[in-house]
Amino acid sequence: CEDYKLPATHWEQLQLLKDWGFRVSPETKKETGLEGCLDYYQKMQAKRDELPFEIDGVVYKIDSIPLQQQLGFVSRAPRFACAHKFPASEEMTRLLSVDFQVGRTGALTPVARLEPVSVGGVTVSNATLHNLDEIIRKDIRIGDTVIIRRAGDVIPEVVSVVLDKRPELTETIQLPAHCPVCGSDVVREEGEAIARCIGGLFCKAQLKRMMLHFASRKAMYIEGMGSVLIEQLVDEGLVRHLADLYELDLQTLANLPRMGEKSAQNLLQALEHSKATTFNRFIYALGIREIGESSARVLAEHFRDIEAIKSATIEDLIMLNDIGPVGASYVVHFFAQSHNLEVIDRLLALGIHWPVVEKKQINQENPFFGKTVVLTGTLMNMGREEAKAKLLALGSKVSGSVSAKTDYVIAGSEAGSKLAKANELGVSVLDEEQWIEMLAKI
Repeated sequence: CEDYKLPATHWEQLQLLKDWGFRVSPETKKETGLEGCLDYYQKMQAKRDELPFEIDGVVYKIDSIPLQQQLGFVSRAPRFACAHKFPASEEMTRLLSVDFQVGRTGALTPVARLEPVSVGGVTVSNATLHNLDEIIRKDIRIGDTVIIRRAGDVIPEVVSVVLDKRPELTETIQLPAHCPVCGSDVVREEGEAIARCIGGLFCKAQLKRMMLHFASRKAMYIEGMGSVLIEQLVDEGLVRHLADLYELDLQTLANLPRMGEKSAQNLLQALEHSKATTFNRFIYALGIREIGESSARVLAEHFRDIEAIKSATIEDLIMLNDIGPVGASYVVHFFAQSHNLEVIDRLLALGIHWPVVEKKQINQENPFFGKTVVLTGTLMNMGREEAKAKLLALGSKVSGSVSAKTDYVIAGSEAGSKLAKANELGVSVLDEEQWIEMLAKI
């Protein structure tokens, strides 16, 4: 009925939904004032383990619907509601052994194998140990009784060792000399917390994670290319290099477990569709260390074709915004490897292409050229990525942290610690309106 109006409060709407037969949590409660909210929080925390479902906190909402509408949203989050999380659940268990997992860039991550224990309603038998420095700092040994916490109620981690329960015989955790997957040497560069396998794409673990990155949405975006399928393709020896993906055929894919002809056809179509990409996405998809989306865009706009990047020197690269000496050295090293060049040539021969990148003429007189800018808070007129793209197009370097070298901080609504630090350091702060006025004059 067009004339029907819903109640003007959230609480009354919930009661109406209950009357209509919808399931409404009996734990929902209407409270007034800060003390009432905190009292409800304490009661729910005490009751948490008795509930027939898992919760990690409570949510406070403004009751008045007109006020909710007036407050609106920040990005995807409402201003009229906020979450109050419970402290992470912690339990004790015994550390049985440690394995090392190999990531896309060869990084070895120690993983604790534990006596299974229930933490926050979830049985945990594995937990991250982060890196060898953390293991040494916390003095974690195999055989120890340790305290486990689910960080954010999701990722299990070892918090500390219960020293008064340490047995007489424990085993020190050692970094392996050789990769547990491919047997290549493991090296740890001076000053780095992370040790790496040097096997590159010869290492199956690195190849699998590299393929997952290559196929991801922000890279080549090969829809349907998930981790389970990648495991099968690598373990069966069907893909040894990234370019092998584009030589897969219908019969080979259809014969894989849980695949079938229709799924195989869909994957082949996704592979074909991914061939039409952009230069910056292709650079990002190559998985060069320290080269993220922003750096890939800078490289694409400056060099405009793959041959130019191949011949770039460290000196050429560090002249660009967003490319530091470490990232520059990784780019040069990557394109100096003959096997990387062979894979790129094969990919291009198999049909991967992109539009020619037009070199942008930047007005070097604009106030943001060559400046380091930090974005903070919520911008009401554009998204964070759009704002970042505008700054990069003006020749700015967009940083994620404020320092004495920061030239401008652009502060939207609800700006927090970055704005406070900018004021402390005397960095120029622009609100969104001031920034848009400056953009209009460029």
